[in-house]
Amino acid sequence: MSYAVKEMFLTLQGEGVNAGRRAVFVRFAGCNLWSGREQDRATAVCKFCDTEFVGTDGLGGGKFADAQALADAVAGFWGEGTTDRFVVLTGGEPMLQIDDAVVEALHAAGFRIAMESNGTIAAHPGIDWVCISPKAGSIVVQRTGDELKLVWPQPGTDIADVETWDFANLLLQPLDDPNADANREACVDMVMARPQWRLSLQTHKLLGLR
Repeated sequence: MSYAVKEMFLTLQGEGVNAGRRAVFVRFAGCNLWSGREQDRATAVCKFCDTEFVGTDGLGGGKFADAQALADAVAGFWGEGTTDRFVVLTGGEPMLQIDDAVVEALHAAGFRIAMESNGTIAAHPGIDWVCISPKAGSIVVQRTGDELKLVWPQPGTDIADVETWDFANLLLQPLDDPNADANREACVDMVMARPQWRLSLQTHKLLGLR
């Protein structure tokens, strides 16, 4: 199987429990909740995506003929040393492309694998860190994992139902839109009222990182 990747780069994880950790980001092309075309945003399930995932023309992107080629590219971005190798598979929706071969090749290269998904496709059992960011209006089948990262506010989200899912960490992340200040306040208010949640900020944007 070949793999379509929008971009790949070395950075620091900017969000969630692993914020601040050195990581290679692999952004797979394609998503099942939005086409990526602005003319389709209003009718998409996910209307607030702030990432570019269409095509393979980004930094480090391309079409990889097989899983080994993909793993070799990830290792190349990591550079020297094999200690604490960490890769984040994201998108778009990465589970459209993640398979046994990708997981095995990255593990063989010494990487701990994290994945950021919308949860509408079951996570591969070999992934080491499962982060799910549910979108209101979608059918979430992956209701267990290491980290649930809920972008907030999201009208139509049943918080009480989400709290019954089996995640080790519950995180609220302010929606980055023209109402960002109010969204941050709403997240703070939510965490103060429901202490099982924690606040997650997009620190890579604050630091000017990719």
